[in-house]
Amino acid sequence: MMTMMLRVILILVSAGTMAMMIQKIRKATLQIEDAIFWALVSAMIVVFSLFPVVADLLAHMLGIYATVNFLFLFMIFLLLMRVFAMTIRISQLETKVKELVQAMALERLERAEEENRVRDGDNEGVGVPKQEGACKKGTSGF
Repeated sequence: MMTMMLRVILILVSAGTMAMMIQKIRKATLQIEDAIFWALVSAMIVVFSLFPVVADLLAHMLGIYATVNFLFLFMIFLLLMRVFAMTIRISQLETKVKELVQAMALERLERAEEENRVRDGDNEGVGVPKQEGACKKGTSGF
């Protein structure tokens, strides 16, 4: 069974989380997906604190001795899932950044080569790579 003090603390933490989340959304520093996650977590905390029977029932169904232990375990599980999701997102962003940097490097190289051709007076082949070792007329190249 949850004490009244724990219930009050859970409600205050939930209200603080919601207030901070709303402030971050207003400043556009929080994405909607993240806001939804934190809103759901706050709502669950409120449900567990207003209706402690729900937390007690879940704790006993899972064979956890104390409701407080269930709450800690539940929050740790949620946060681990969040960290895992963020790790996947970071990996995807790192891949995109690497691909973007490579594409930018290729564009710079192509632009530099084109500028070199224009500067050297080779305007005929603009946009077409210069062919090295091309055969002269009448020679076989062997």
